[in-house]
Amino acid sequence: MEAPHIQISGSGQVVTLRPEVTTIGRGARVDVRLDDPTVALLHAEIVRRGPYAYVTDLGLSRNGTRVNGRRVTRCLLSDGDVLTFGAVRCQICGLPPDELAQEEPARLSPPELTRRELDVITALCRPALGSEAFVAPATPREIAAALVVTEAAVKQHLLRLYAKFKICEGQDRRIRLANEVIALGLARPEAEFRGAP
Repeated sequence: MEAPHIQISGSGQVVTLRPEVTTIGRGARVDVRLDDPTVALLHAEIVRRGPYAYVTDLGLSRNGTRVNGRRVTRCLLSDGDVLTFGAVRCQICGLPPDELAQEEPARLSPPELTRRELDVITALCRPALGSEAFVAPATPREIAAALVVTEAAVKQHLLRLYAKFKICEGQDRRIRLANEVIALGLARPEAEFRGAP
């Protein structure tokens, strides 16, 4: 079996994970060097504990760390997961399969949504699900235009959605909602909709 490693998209570079801690960032002395201005000098680390590995965002960048599109501070990794540090995508490979994975609690099921709330989250996520990378979700004004409703109505729907998805107040609230919706599989790329029978 191949050794656990990280593959950097674009360059295709492969870096074998260290036995305990692998550092990732833009700095000269990290183990996985990502030469991109959206990556912090010391951005994150991948920690190995026996057959397991987890990624920890070190909180030193504005752009954060994502696993399969979802922003994380710490996350257990599985073979094939896509990690994004700032704007740089990587893939983790060579992790052994975990026969105990079935015992892990499943992701919480999504809250019940009205038809209009589904329309709002679909319009919200549409820009982020396009072919271009790192696009922000739609603004309330853009959602209102797409659904032919008032911006005030969209804002009311968004407030209810924040409550249903337990998205607390703070910066990037719309982005956090969109990430949660996408992680739960409630919004899919338009190509998938077009390809569906």
